[in-house]
Amino acid sequence: MFKKILVANRGEIAVRVLRACREMDIQSVAVFSEADRNALHVRYADQVFCVGPAPATESYLRIDRIIEAAKKYGADAIHPGYGFLAENTDFARACEDNAIVFIGPNSKAVELLGDKIASKKTMSKAGIPVIPGSEGATKSEEDARRIAEEIGFPVLIKAAGGGGGKGMRVVSDIQSLGAAMKQAVGEARSAFANPTIFIEKFLESPRHVEFQILADNHGNVIHLFERECSVQRRHQKLIEESPSAIMTDELRMKMGDAAVKAVKVSNYNNAGTVEFMIDKNRNFYFLEMNTRLQVEHPVTELITGIDIVKEQFRIASGDKLSFKQQDVTMTGSAIECRISAEDPENGFAPSTGRITELIEPGGIGVRIDSGIYEGFQVPIYYDPLVAKLLVWAPTRPEAIVRMTRALSEYVVRGIKTSVPFHLLVMDHPKFVAGEYDTTFIDKVLKKIEYKKKNYDVAAISSVLAKILKRSRMRISKIPAGRESNPWKMAGRQSMMRRG
Repeated sequence: MFKKILVANRGEIAVRVLRACREMDIQSVAVFSEADRNALHVRYADQVFCVGPAPATESYLRIDRIIEAAKKYGADAIHPGYGFLAENTDFARACEDNAIVFIGPNSKAVELLGDKIASKKTMSKAGIPVIPGSEGATKSEEDARRIAEEIGFPVLIKAAGGGGGKGMRVVSDIQSLGAAMKQAVGEARSAFANPTIFIEKFLESPRHVEFQILADNHGNVIHLFERECSVQRRHQKLIEESPSAIMTDELRMKMGDAAVKAVKVSNYNNAGTVEFMIDKNRNFYFLEMNTRLQVEHPVTELITGIDIVKEQFRIASGDKLSFKQQDVTMTGSAIECRISAEDPENGFAPSTGRITELIEPGGIGVRIDSGIYEGFQVPIYYDPLVAKLLVWAPTRPEAIVRMTRALSEYVVRGIKTSVPFHLLVMDHPKFVAGEYDTTFIDKVLKKIEYKKKNYDVAAISSVLAKILKRSRMRISKIPAGRESNPWKMAGRQSMMRRG
């Protein structure tokens, strides 16, 4: 096993990986930008290294600086988290060239599957259904027009590298195609340092379901069942759950077998996710493969009891998987809500600033993966995700109730968060019934107005009411000599009120 691991990321995912290091008695190194000097992951690591100024292109996307940090502190391996350089072929290759283990697939697999164009070609050759679209990169508006007319509108422009909804645009007519291409290219270049895009048919009202896989370096591949990811806004997942409400035993078996086959034909190793779209007739299509740890991986951990990050460490160090497909079981139901620094009452506008108060929920079946603390200054430079709230319960209805309770306990002041949005979803009949798809937000929730609550006014009113009530109470005189003990006085007064 590794002696020291560098975590090439920030926020909650960096903390998550660092915790796994600590539990396995592995020394850790954290990298940080100047804007993240006081971030939680910096406080948690054994050693830290500043990789540059606030913008990601000058810090977290600097391959040379991250390799420099790993060499300086003698890290055996690098865990990339998700986003940033997690699916960057050059980064994986740089680790290999410098005799540093990349905790993820090898550079050839990253190149093949991290690139959505190449992965679609591979899956199509293997007989796995794929969504119709361009066979290669779309390099000009003329190419885009030709392909769009062949497959029909609406179409989806997608970044070939990266994920998280960045570099994606839905286009409903030919007049909007050129502008959408420019926007997608610019966003892909900024987020992933890869401006390549392609076009595929946009499936209307599908469900987005993915399968978590683990593959070692000895040919063993298993899946850890599915996650439903259909609650999305602008192709960005907001809520995930497992098992999927649409899943049957037969469909799960077919999709799980397809996911394992996709991994085997790609010579893939480590953790990854095979993503599918399911249409209204329950036909499924390969969407893409994420060659990294997913944001929503804790959902799978809750229903299987398997620590995916620790399994990544073991696989990367050369160990065989210690269990087979038949050993993996699914228990109960788990839901994840992504807590972001956004204002849902104002079109999910970014909300940055200092967190003045933070009260996190707890109790049985509640898990929080967080990158914030009270007093932390949320920066403007990065993804707005600040925490993930997860619950587990024996059944889906119980999990929804538990999530509602946990969300109602969550207090974050100083910035706006997506908590009110998640409460609305948990209470919506369509979600409760499991009858939703990727259009759920746009079609069902866009007309709902959030109920604004002025918590400060409510708190002041409550205190004033208590003061007035106490002033009317008649409290018996405390015997002489007892006045010096305020705790006893308070206790007797409390008993008098109850009486």
